[in-house]
Order: sequence, then C-alpha cells, then structure tokens
Amino acid sequence: MANNDDQFKKVVSHAKEYGYIFASSEIYDGLSAVYDYAQNGAELKKNIREYWWRSMVYMHQNIVGIDAAILMHPTTWKASGHVDAFNDPLIDNKDSKKRYRADVLVEDYAEKLEQKALKEIEKAKKRFGDAFDEPQFVSTNARVLRYRGEAKAAVERLARSLEKEDLADVKALIEELDIADPETGSKNWTEVRQFNLMFGTKLGASAESATDLYLRPETAQGIFVNFLNVQKTGRMKIPFGIAQTGKAFRNEIVARQFIFRMREFEQMEMQFFVRPGEELKWYEYWKETRLKWHLSLGMGEENYRFHDHEKLAHYANAAADIEFNFPFGFKELEGIHSRTDFDLKAHEEHSGKKLQFYDPELKENYVPYVVETSIGLDRMFLAVLSHSLEEETLEDGNTRTVLKLPAILAPVKAAVLPLVKKDGLPEIAQEIIDELQWDHNVIYDEKDAVGRRYRRQDAAGTPFCITVDHQTKEDRTVTLRNRDTMEQERLPISALASKISEAVSYKTWLA
Repeated sequence: MANNDDQFKKVVSHAKEYGYIFASSEIYDGLSAVYDYAQNGAELKKNIREYWWRSMVYMHQNIVGIDAAILMHPTTWKASGHVDAFNDPLIDNKDSKKRYRADVLVEDYAEKLEQKALKEIEKAKKRFGDAFDEPQFVSTNARVLRYRGEAKAAVERLARSLEKEDLADVKALIEELDIADPETGSKNWTEVRQFNLMFGTKLGASAESATDLYLRPETAQGIFVNFLNVQKTGRMKIPFGIAQTGKAFRNEIVARQFIFRMREFEQMEMQFFVRPGEELKWYEYWKETRLKWHLSLGMGEENYRFHDHEKLAHYANAAADIEFNFPFGFKELEGIHSRTDFDLKAHEEHSGKKLQFYDPELKENYVPYVVETSIGLDRMFLAVLSHSLEEETLEDGNTRTVLKLPAILAPVKAAVLPLVKKDGLPEIAQEIIDELQWDHNVIYDEKDAVGRRYRRQDAAGTPFCITVDHQTKEDRTVTLRNRDTMEQERLPISALASKISEAVSYKTWLA
C-alpha cells in the first residue's frame, strides 16, 4: 500500500507544481475540501467536459443538452426525497475526534479483503505460470473464498441495516469487524447518526421575508423538471436523452483524497427517457456504451471494473458503478442507474402538473422510465491525472517525469521552442504560433537549454514540442518531438497543422 500512497502524494504535489490544482483561498490557509483549478487544470477539465459532451450530445441524434440553474424552487428537493432522505451515516472516533462515514469504513474494510484475495491470486499465478487455472483456483482456494466471503457478508449486512435504518447495527458491525480509526488505530466509537448533506442558503432582500433554499446536491433534478419543456420544444420522441454538466454541492462529512470527494464539485449527467418495460434493455446499453467511452482514452481495460449495487435506492430497479483503479484502490467513477418513473411521478405529485409523454405508436400517455448515467468530472480529472503521471528511467540511466495525458485532453497541444533567442528564430516560432493557435492551445517557450525545455513540457503533459533551428531558415522545416516516444521527425512548417489536428481529433479518439 505504501508505494501507492507515495504515488498519490506525487500526484497531489505535481498538480500544484505544474499549474493543475491549487487549494482554494490558499493565502488564508485554504478551505477544507475545496479546490481551485489552475491554468492547466482549467484546460484539462474543459477538455474532459467537451470529450463527454461531444460523445453524448453530438454523437447521439436523440440526446440534447441543457444548462439548468443551480438554485431551484425548494419543493424540488422535497419531491426528490433530498430533504427527508439525503443523509449519510456518520460516526465519530472519541479519541482522535475525527469524523467518518460509517458505510465507507465498512466498504474500505471489504475492499482490503478483496485486495488480499487478489494478492493470493497473483502469487498463485507466478507460482504455476502457464498451467494456472484461475477460475478453478478462485472457486476452490480456501483463503480467497474466506476473504471474499467475509467481504460480501459485511457489505450485505451493511446494506440491510441501512435499508432498515438500523444505525445501532451499523455500529455493531463496525465493532464486530474490529474496524479502527484509519488515522490513529483507536476503536473508541460514538453511536452512528444521520447527517443531511445539503447546503442551505437564503433568497430575498431581508431576513424576515427570505425563503430558505438549497444549493443543488445533484444536477439531475434540473433535467427532470424541464422534461416536458425540452420534449415539446425539441419535438423529441421516446427514447430520448437530456444531458447536462454543472456544479453540485454536498456538505460532505469526510471530504478527503484530494479532489475525489469535495464539497463543491461538477457532474456530467444524462437522463435517458424510455418506455416502461424497456428500461433494463437501455440500462445494459448504457453500461456498455459508457465503458467504451472510458476505454477510448486508452487508460487500460484492467483499470476499470463494474460494481453492481447490493443496496438499491428505493426508486431504482438496477444500479452499477464503473470503478477506476485510483492510487488508493478501485473507487466509483461513474454510476449507471435505472431510476424507473420515480422522479417524474414525484414531481407530478408535488407540482400538480402532468409530466407525461403521448406515444403515437402505442396511442397512449405514460410517465416515462429513466436510465441515468452520472459521472463526476473532478473524479474523471483525478483518474486521468493519476494514471498519466509516470517516472521513467531512460536508456542513458537518467529519469524523467512525464505526464502521459491522452493527447485529446492535454491542456497545451504543442510548445514552440526556438533553439536560440536570436538570428530570427523567435520570429519564425511566433509565426508558427500565429498559425496554430486558431485551432489549438499552443505556447511559446524560450527559457533554458532545449533539453530542459523538453523535460518541462513532458512533466506538464504537452504532447508535442516544435523546435525551430538554423536549418528552418533555409528550408522552412522544423523538428516535431513526440512526448511519449521522445522520437523526433523533421517536417515542413506547412505540415504541422494537419499533423497535430490528426493526433487530437475527436474522430481519431472516439471512433
């Protein structure tokens, strides 16, 4: 585990050093679990958002996007169940005074057991080599069966207790599993209690007449309340989807692991409206489609897995997470949920307005069912950043730090480097920038020896460096260096635009 912790620390410090993420209001010692996206971070975040939006909205003729307000009528959150049921079970450690989510403590315990099982499988793989029969080993090895059995039992009991709101049993489970405070090892726990995660705010000119509002804890409700507006004005036929990206706010009990769990974060959600009875077919379709999107970025199939929910929300009839292998283990990156007709029915009831679709084929009105895909933009950012950061040992024995971001997402696509700051080379470099910046984010870099500039751009994640030298003056060719392979090729200035465009085109990546 230690070297993963080290890797995570490297990711956090690299994010600051190379202008990706700063602590919010750092000059005032920051604000817990709130972060600012710096100059490179803002670009990477925008590029991830755009990669999602294009694949979701532009590549599906029956999906459109909206941008609903953060503040909504307070009854929205009554209807959605957030006022009464948007709680996390929290537990305090009496010795360390630290506060934890009780369910996360149990889930982390189960994940540790799963890691132990995987270690046993790895050891056996090495021992038996090609003769290794993994399915047989997994189904017969006493240790693997024990680890996985204990993990499953713990998670299932947690799910049952939370469903019955039996918080005393959640505490009993933590004590029976001998779970200690991760920071101090103390096992001196308080009772478990519920904690509502919504941030309250006020709307109005004076305290007396102000209305109590909430900052939205998710973006989905803005889609549901606009279902009919979009359907009518867009003349949408079922099945169709509404996509949205935007900020959401949760007063997290335990916000930690850098930007993995924050109090102000961004979601990318799509609600897909379908005929009742067809939701599970579409649920499978979206599970597969969303995994394909993740795999298109080339971050390794082995780093993703599906996790089917033991405990379903009261409105869902199927739910799965796509989990990613972060430096701190496999954790949820995206959720795919079959939400039935719960949301639209609840808003019909609370608003008194019909939210139905007239299906010309069936010749009937009905409240559509919904399949949701919901991904945390900040989590996706962390997945990309942590997976891309590498320390490489080169052939000459030197090492380099390189951020191998998928080129389509990289903040800066190319850095233009004049070999020296004289002889007209900076002027030619500037000409190249003037041409490329119409289509790409490109920068000029003239400080230090060219080798050091290459290293700096590698660490910042820039896929290409373009070097202007004395030969450029004679034949209008430059050196194009590839970040990942470090290979260099000589090519005419006139060929640069198409070469870079091809490497970062949506068609190249998404198709």
